[in-house]
Amino acid sequence: MAKFRKEGGKETPAISTASLPDIVFMLLFFFMVSTTMREVLVMVDNGMPEAKEVTKLEKKSLVSNIFIGKPKDQYVATYGSEPRIQLNDKLANVNEISSFVAAEQETRKEEERNMITNNLKVDQFTKMGIVTDVKQELRKANSLRVSYATRKKVK
Repeated sequence: MAKFRKEGGKETPAISTASLPDIVFMLLFFFMVSTTMREVLVMVDNGMPEAKEVTKLEKKSLVSNIFIGKPKDQYVATYGSEPRIQLNDKLANVNEISSFVAAEQETRKEEERNMITNNLKVDQFTKMGIVTDVKQELRKANSLRVSYATRKKVK
């Protein structure tokens, strides 16, 4: 019969770090691929209202966002405190919407140009007058797909 003996002098072998760079680069690649960068710096207040029935937009690549609200605190000195329209990264007037729509259509493929949805992200305390003006300009530019962004109402 064999006896099992413990020898106290043995140490555990060191952990091999040869595959560590592979793991680090794999994680780096994963986060680079899965992370999306913020497209637009929002310069207006954007506390969207709550809604009971909300549907999610199908294709986000065909969505063009128009922000409407009072300028944030750091922009009040420059732009005032009245509600403003933000198209991409700049504050604009109502008459600039048709050129914005045309520029957005130019960036899309020919077959997708009529499927662009204008998503109005309106602050909940904004008066409807400016929203109506924006919708009128969208009609003049023949961009008739309009949706309103909201938050889902918490029960």
